[in-house]
Amino acid sequence: MKTFVLDLLVCPSCLPLESSLVAKIHTQVEGDIIEAELQCRRCGQVYDVREGVGRFLPKTSTKQSKTISSYESGRALSSYLWAHYGEFIPDRGASEAYELWSSLITPTTGLGIDAGCAVGRFSFEMSSKCEAVVGVDASEAFVRTARTLMLNLKVDACFPIEGHISRKQVIELPDTYNIHNVEFIVADVEALPFASAMAKVFVSLNVVDKIAHPLAHVLEMNRVVVRHGAQCLFSDPFSWSDEVAEATQWLGGKDSGPFSGRGLDNLKGLLQGEKGLVMPPWKIEKVGNVWWKIRNHENHYELIRSWYIKATR
Repeated sequence: MKTFVLDLLVCPSCLPLESSLVAKIHTQVEGDIIEAELQCRRCGQVYDVREGVGRFLPKTSTKQSKTISSYESGRALSSYLWAHYGEFIPDRGASEAYELWSSLITPTTGLGIDAGCAVGRFSFEMSSKCEAVVGVDASEAFVRTARTLMLNLKVDACFPIEGHISRKQVIELPDTYNIHNVEFIVADVEALPFASAMAKVFVSLNVVDKIAHPLAHVLEMNRVVVRHGAQCLFSDPFSWSDEVAEATQWLGGKDSGPFSGRGLDNLKGLLQGEKGLVMPPWKIEKVGNVWWKIRNHENHYELIRSWYIKATR
């Protein structure tokens, strides 16, 4: 974990109180912390860095849910690597979603947060938009893979072709990414381990419908970004599922109750301050959609329409 991350951190278990962490570094190579423990001054909770991976899940994390645990599998890792880096293989059927999402972010000073970064593609895209970028995901397998790409500029992948047949593939990053200002950590997007008003850019791609408490995620976004001069980008297919979250927690997809109606409309309203939960309100700059692919094997993929909202304040 790069040392610049230390200055951003608070204890996620103590939120909404923001308590600092005391770091005991055991191994450090130049600006990269390899082994360390970080203890909360208030509650005493200890977080660690092991083999360079910082792990900052709160005591109440939903990481052990069935949905998150499924992302630790080798098949899920292969699918996401294929989806994120298909253009670099190259795969003629690769989605252009990441190029479109990237075009929506205006270069700025300060920190960018990629919440639910998976295997890191958009964090790398943000490296040319922000002075520093931290990718956050609850899957340690995803974060370790993203860090391997960051450190080595390449990673070995194994893509399923058909049945038990697979193809080994080396994914290499282009030299256009500024990997020196990027880091990845294991954390919960519903309880981010960052102090308030730290970020200038916040991005959440295909996360809102994949977590137990989507409203908490939106409120965490609002907490960690600056009050003025900020950008946020949400993109989601709003594929609500009872297996992921209780319907009472959904931000759409219901005929009655809080956040009835469509998820896109409700998320826009939240950002604009309609319920008084997200303040100061955001100005919606652009709304649209992009088709995004998750490939299961060479002859089969899921084609997903992800609606996006780009906002500023």
